[in-house]
Formats: sequence, structure tokens, C-alpha cells
Amino acid sequence: MNMNTGTLYIVATPIGNLDDITQRAIQTLTEVDIIACEDTRHSGRLLANYGIKNKLTSFHQHNENESAEKIIHLLQEGQNVALISDAGTPLISDPGYPLVKMAHQFDITVVPIVGASAIIALLSCSGLPTNEFHFFGFLASKKSQRIQQLEKIGNYSGTSIVYESTHRILKCLADMLSL
Repeated sequence: MNMNTGTLYIVATPIGNLDDITQRAIQTLTEVDIIACEDTRHSGRLLANYGIKNKLTSFHQHNENESAEKIIHLLQEGQNVALISDAGTPLISDPGYPLVKMAHQFDITVVPIVGASAIIALLSCSGLPTNEFHFFGFLASKKSQRIQQLEKIGNYSGTSIVYESTHRILKCLADMLSL
């Protein structure tokens, strides 16, 4: 750990209800120098709800490699940065991996601020076995690739969890039923 660098905080945000945020997350978001977020408008509503007025910078799937380099530079200058996603925990089917990987390469401290997790929330109330589960993230948008993924997933024991777009959920369910 380099004592002259800032700290990168990976902060979980509410999945739906704005009250589903931890006090530690609010404190962290209040105290950091910069908040990197997927959509500044979306995150702006969450932050306004808690009176947080820190500087925001855009960090999404289309700019995460370039933005990661800029954020690493800020961290190396001693600034503290929080990474948030639109909902839930960053990096879990959301942008952030290149940033965290680079932070580790440059010996920058990375601290998780736990909170909402769609995977765990779903699993806890599903009625499915929770002692063994596998998370596969988002499935491919193309049917042939999605079916290949679903065939592989079918070989795993335990509960399998996937994310799917609201626009493709019916197609995905039809693909599952066809196997």
C-alpha cells in the first residue's frame, strides 16, 4: 500500500429503494473527492436525496478504459475516489474491472463499501437452494450464443443465476424452455 496515494472505494448503491443504502456508503460518498458513476444524471438523483454535492465523473462501459487511467492519475495525486454503479455493487455485471485491476497494479488501496446486491436479494427470497449457486452475469444478446451459454449453464449443479435485459427476457425464457 502506497501511503501517498488516495483510496479507491467500491460503493454499493440501492437497487430500487433509495433507503437501501448503508450509513457507511453515505459517509464515504460525502467524504471522497470524486465520485465516478455510470450515469451522472441517475447518480445525481441518489446523491441529491442525501445532500451529497461532490464532483461527479462519468465512468461507464464505453469509456471505462480511458476513464480508469484518468482516475488512477487522480488517485496517485492523493485524491480519494468512490466508484458507484446505477444500482447495486460496481463490477458485478457493471463497469469497473479495468479500474480496480489498474489500482492493484499501482499499489493503490481498494476498499469495498458493501450494500445492496441483486444476486443475493434474489437468491434469499427465491425458495431455491442457497448452499451452492453460480452467477453467470448477462447472457449474450444473439440467440445462438445465448443457447450455447444456457446449455453450459445446464451442466452446473446448484442454483444458477443469470441477468437478462427486460427487452430480451421473453426470448430468453423461450430459449430455456426449448432446451
